[in-house]
Amino acid sequence: MNLERKILLISIVGVILASALLIHWFLLKRETKVLRVSTTTSLYATGLLDKLAEEFKKEHPNVVIQFIAVGSGEALRKASQGDADMVLVHAPGLEKEYMDKGVIIERKIFAYNYFIIVGPKDDPAGIRNLDPITAMKKIYMAGEKGLAIFVSRGDNSGTHERELFLWSMAGLNPEGKGWYKDTGSGMAQTLMVANNMPAYTLSDIGTFLKLKDKLTQLDILVSKGDIMFNIYSAYIVAKSPNRDLAREFINYLISSESQKIIGNYGVKDFGQSLFYPASSKPKSELIEAWKQLSKNSYGG
Repeated sequence: MNLERKILLISIVGVILASALLIHWFLLKRETKVLRVSTTTSLYATGLLDKLAEEFKKEHPNVVIQFIAVGSGEALRKASQGDADMVLVHAPGLEKEYMDKGVIIERKIFAYNYFIIVGPKDDPAGIRNLDPITAMKKIYMAGEKGLAIFVSRGDNSGTHERELFLWSMAGLNPEGKGWYKDTGSGMAQTLMVANNMPAYTLSDIGTFLKLKDKLTQLDILVSKGDIMFNIYSAYIVAKSPNRDLAREFINYLISSESQKIIGNYGVKDFGQSLFYPASSKPKSELIEAWKQLSKNSYGG
């Protein structure tokens, strides 16, 4: 074999090897990656997360995001069991416990809204426009007189945690009372139960607005007070093998693109956003509010 033929053969082999490596690299890049996200039901039920995932996938077509919608307590428990790569929750007291245990890391606040107390339109407890603690006291008194019912999620969620804190601040314990009902379910179902009775309940404003057309028997009665501030945080699960991918999605959640989507979500259909982007408040203010809520939350 002459020199020219040897050079040609070597060149052909080199091209084949380079092509094979390029195809292998391309296949690796295109390999489907699954990101498991345990999340509070309020974020998922409103449809916000599906919208954010849809936009994220435009730049990451090989990523499948699996949302596990449960209460914040259950979302954090799944993280501790290795059943999630990241969590999206709104229960500062519970979050701090799991942070202290090293289960979740790298907190990023990405959104907030407010809790509200909703109830029958005729408001038998007379709580309309009162402060939250006084409202809880009046609901309790009305319940004891057989005039009112309160429906609790009873599911160790962020909303349930805040409800228990409101009762504790009022110096009351409704557990075991006939007028105090547990659903053990998510926010949407709890609101529907409250509507059917009708009864009082605590809700995040986003889920209530999303279901407002179906909640014909309920009004927003109490919506003011720092104690009603509702902060949504994202965490990486410390022992997850997908930490880099989780971090990438969390960075997307706090990006200007995602923050704009959060701020506009719901405006067209409900006249106001269901959530507010974290970027709309000073970061230091959100962090301080989270710290206060983590200290004050029931059991936190």
